[in-house]
Amino acid sequence: MLRYSRRVFLLGSPLVLAGCVTSRAPSFGLFGDRSSIGSYNYRIIYAGGVDNGNAFPPIDFSQIDPQFYRREVSDPTGELPGTIVVDPDNHFLYHVHEAGVATRYGVGVGREGFAWHGKAVIKRKAEWPRWTPPSEMTKRDSEAAKYAGGMPGGLGNPLGARAMYLYQGDHDTLYRLHGTNDPSSIGKSMSSGCIRLLNQDIMALYNNTPVGVRVVVLPSRGGEGGSI
Repeated sequence: MLRYSRRVFLLGSPLVLAGCVTSRAPSFGLFGDRSSIGSYNYRIIYAGGVDNGNAFPPIDFSQIDPQFYRREVSDPTGELPGTIVVDPDNHFLYHVHEAGVATRYGVGVGREGFAWHGKAVIKRKAEWPRWTPPSEMTKRDSEAAKYAGGMPGGLGNPLGARAMYLYQGDHDTLYRLHGTNDPSSIGKSMSSGCIRLLNQDIMALYNNTPVGVRVVVLPSRGGEGGSI
């Protein structure tokens, strides 16, 4: 697969410095107000609401480092418009647009998110998706065992408000882009799951991503697996 060098990501924009270097801190208003950066009004973007009968809460800004808020940046990937690029080590997802611009989302990455990299295509999408825990989880976790047949979609479902499923040909990679009901997990590495976004972010990405979109998942320095 195409591998992006650290240099490429560093030169893309001062807003997307990667690795051990923290992104440039955004300027907040008085009293450290995190509700607005540039043209983004995060009180609107991250407001709560009701979707398909499921009520979801507004985002508590105090739980997330501001560098992981949704924003437009100079595209550091060089990919064609429409492509989604996942950078698991730096906890960013890029949705590439025209004119060298990308929407950058902060993500949380689980074990499965670090263990796979490669190129794939979104072949299936689901709103408030059903979650079926893997068999090894149901064997060790009595709570998960209750949902061996699948957990209905809803606010308590670990896949959150949306899920997009990555395939290579007809092969399901078992890699998912999905929502989360735990905002504090964004920008962090967890023990389970794939790539999780805030519910408000995965809904926005879902609405702008038709089936058939190409996804590039960069290799992780901490990953245990390889491309399929």
